[in-house]
Amino acid sequence: MNGSAILVTGGSSGLGAAVVTAVARAGGRPLVLDRHAPGDGVPWIECDLADTHAAETATRQLAEHTGGLDAVVTAAGIDVPGKLADVPTHTWEQIITVNLLATAAVIRAALPFLQTSRGSIVTIASTLGIKAVSDATAYCAAKFGVVGFTRALAAELAGTINVTLLIPGGMNTAFFNNRDDHYKPGPHAHLNDPADTAAAIMFALSQPPGCTIREMIVCAEQESSYP
Repeated sequence: MNGSAILVTGGSSGLGAAVVTAVARAGGRPLVLDRHAPGDGVPWIECDLADTHAAETATRQLAEHTGGLDAVVTAAGIDVPGKLADVPTHTWEQIITVNLLATAAVIRAALPFLQTSRGSIVTIASTLGIKAVSDATAYCAAKFGVVGFTRALAAELAGTINVTLLIPGGMNTAFFNNRDDHYKPGPHAHLNDPADTAAAIMFALSQPPGCTIREMIVCAEQESSYP
């Protein structure tokens, strides 16, 4: 990493925290946007990504404070499973905003800095961005959106910024903790260690300008959400 500044959304927990750890161990400078503080004194700005204007402002502030950006990893994500008729409208729309619209907002704000550094972008979709299931209309809509957004962005930025779409399967994180029990992975579920998924992200970030890992599916080999 050689001191590269890597902005990670959702960097205080789950996959985001694993990316922050991996960046720091590789000699990079992780920066975080999150509602909660990351560990070990990592520079961060408190930000609710459901507010896309705040997400854009916080991205610019972090980039200006650190003298630019070399990469962005949009790891923040939320989900509240349930039937469409049962999930409150505000909650449904918040899932779309945090997973999809905030991804675009952060990247939009980061683009001038990434163009200067000829940097990299890694967006985080989900296997539910290429496979639809019941009781996940908002999450599937958002993650299918991330897939389409990233593929279009890669075409738009070809030759200037490396763009990678990561499609991860389920991971052993707190992502599932606040769900009703019947929406949690069972005791025998196969889930990836987020550190292993973070290693794949680091591989994408290690590519030189003009050599891009366009898309990766990373999941436990027997993970049931894989198509």
